[in-house]
Amino acid sequence: MAGILSQTIPYTEMTLADVVFALIVLVAGIIVSGILSGMFKNSLKKTKLPELVREFLARFVRALLYVAVLIAFVAALGVDVSSVVVGLSAVIGLVLGFGMQDTLNNIAAGVWIATLRPLDKGEYVTVNGLSGTVDAVGIMATELLTPDNQFITIPNNLVWDNPIVNYTRMPTRRVGVDVGVAYGTDIPKAIQIALDVIKEDSRVLDDPAPAVVTTALADSSVNLQMRAWTKTADFWALKNDLTIAIHARYGKEDIEIPFPQLDVHMVE
Repeated sequence: MAGILSQTIPYTEMTLADVVFALIVLVAGIIVSGILSGMFKNSLKKTKLPELVREFLARFVRALLYVAVLIAFVAALGVDVSSVVVGLSAVIGLVLGFGMQDTLNNIAAGVWIATLRPLDKGEYVTVNGLSGTVDAVGIMATELLTPDNQFITIPNNLVWDNPIVNYTRMPTRRVGVDVGVAYGTDIPKAIQIALDVIKEDSRVLDDPAPAVVTTALADSSVNLQMRAWTKTADFWALKNDLTIAIHARYGKEDIEIPFPQLDVHMVE
């Protein structure tokens, strides 16, 4: 075995023993890096830092540890690390001139996002036309999960440079349910019925007060909108229930919700 390990690899000055040692360093380094990054992440949980910031710092430290492991692996192969670092610097400088600026912008944007937190983990947002729940902000990209469990990765630069619509940041939201009634309807009566439907739901907040307003005189109907404030967590459930409730109540009160209509006059 000793004789096999002492054999020199063709076209190099390395022996098989050197390669085995380097692989051991690589595997051990990856394991140790995982343990250290895990310990660092757990220590961050004891701080008052937001979860999004903790996740970003943990990923950043893990990336640095893996770079250190890679350098140690190269050194174990007998390569002069200083020359490698100089070579990498030259390569990095060349790459910077051909587009690395976007990568640096993504890293910088990730730092700003993690620091200022226009979005946070677990919040539902729309960014650059894409909607989903924030899963994480990495060094290079922000990760979203859609309601149907699609995984979306958006470069941090696009997140930072575009408007962010945060649907769950505020504790309360206003629900708007649109409903149309026929032109022959007693509008004040229809408004009062809709207002009663709103007030019957315990999830509706008293302040701001609920309201029903006329929004348009459309082609086939007079359009009303039911407006009710509720806790953000109850938003979608309340919107669904109010839609069902107003349909049932108008049916019970013989208030017509018309289909689209078009009058055609024939000229002979």
